[in-house]
Amino acid sequence: MRPLLKRRQRARELQESSLGRVRVDPSTKTLTKRLQAGDIAVIDHQDIDRVSAEALVRVGPAAVLNAAMSTSGRYPNVGPDILVSAGIPLIDDLGPAVMDLREGTQVRIDDATVFDIHGSVIAEGVRQSETTVTANLLAAREGLSEQIEAFAGNTMEYIRRERELLLDGIGVPEITTDIEGRHVLIVVRGYSYKEDLAMLRPYIREYRPLLIGVDGGADAILDAGLKLDMIVGDMDSVSDAALSSGAEIVVHAYRDGRAPGKERVENLGVEPVVFPATGTSEDVAMLLADDKGAELIVAVGTHETLVEFLDKGRSGMASTFLTRLRVGSKLIDAKGVSRLYEHRVSSLQVGLLVLAGVAALMTALAVTPTGQALFAVVLARLDDLLSWFRSLFEAIF
Repeated sequence: MRPLLKRRQRARELQESSLGRVRVDPSTKTLTKRLQAGDIAVIDHQDIDRVSAEALVRVGPAAVLNAAMSTSGRYPNVGPDILVSAGIPLIDDLGPAVMDLREGTQVRIDDATVFDIHGSVIAEGVRQSETTVTANLLAAREGLSEQIEAFAGNTMEYIRRERELLLDGIGVPEITTDIEGRHVLIVVRGYSYKEDLAMLRPYIREYRPLLIGVDGGADAILDAGLKLDMIVGDMDSVSDAALSSGAEIVVHAYRDGRAPGKERVENLGVEPVVFPATGTSEDVAMLLADDKGAELIVAVGTHETLVEFLDKGRSGMASTFLTRLRVGSKLIDAKGVSRLYEHRVSSLQVGLLVLAGVAALMTALAVTPTGQALFAVVLARLDDLLSWFRSLFEAIF
C-alpha cells in the first residue's frame, strides 16, 4: 500500500505544480490576443468577468495568475467559476509584484506560490477551487444591494449629462451609410455572440440587415463570412483588416472631443466619423442606428441584465441600461429573434407539399381509363426490366 500512496501523493504534487513561460498584461482582453496554449497568463483583473474568462478558456493557458482579487465581493461575477470549471489553475490576489515579470520569463507554480527558475519566491496568493469560488459568490450576493444603489446613482448622473442626446438626438454625427427603413444588426463580442450569429443566419439571408460591428464585433462579423457595413468603437480591439475592409468607421470619442482611436484609423488611410458621447460604444451604435431611422435593431452579444451590466466592471454601464430604454421599441435581442423567427416556408413543408401533389395526381389517374392504360404500360415496362435483370444475373452466376 505504501508505494501506491506515494505514487498518488506525487501525482497530486505534479498536478498542483506547473512550469511555463508567462505572458503579462494588465488587460485580459489585450493579453488573449497573443496568449498561446500552455502559456501562463499574468493579469491584473479585479472581478474577472464572463467574457474575459471565456476568452482565456478558448486559448487554454497552463494557469492564470491574477495580481488582483478575482472576486472582490462587489457582485457575483462568474469568471472565476468558468476558469476553475475548465480545469485552469487560478491563483489570485498575488499583488503588484507579479506584474513586474518580464514577458517570456519561465516560472514555476506550486499550489498558490509562484517561484522563479532559481527557486526564489516571486509572489504568494490564493488558489481558487470550486469550494472557494462558491463561497466567494455567496458572499458577493450579500453585497449586491450596494451595487444596485450605485448603479441607480450612475444612471441619474448619465441622464443629467446626456439628456439632449438621449431625448433629442443632439450630437449624433452625419454618416454616409443609409440606415433609413432598414434592419440593423449590431454585433458586440460579448456573451454567446458566436452562437447568436450562427442562429441568425436564416434571418440575415432573408432580410439582409446592415451589419455594424462594435470594436471586436467587426472581426466577429468577418470571421462569420459576412459583409461588414460599419464599425463603431474606440478602435482598441478591432483588427487592421476590419478597419481596411471598406466599412464606414465611427470613432467613439470622449465628451471633450478626445478620440484616441482616430489616429490609428487615419494612419490606415481611412477618414473616420467622430461621435463624442459619455456611454459605451454599444450605446453609440444603438443611438446612431435609431437616430438614422432604422426600422429594427437586432443586438448580438450585448448586455441585457443587471448582473451583465455590473459584470462589465465600470459605472458607465448605466448608459447601456438607459440606451436600451431609449431605443426599446425597435430593439430585439438576438436570442429573442432566434426563438421568434422561422423560415416562411421550410424545406420539410416543401417536400410534404410535393409528395401530396404526386399522390393526388396518381389517385386521379388511377380512376380514369387513360390512367389505367398508362399504369398498365408502366407495369409492363417494369416487368420487362426486372426480367432483364434476372437474366443478367443468371448469365453471370
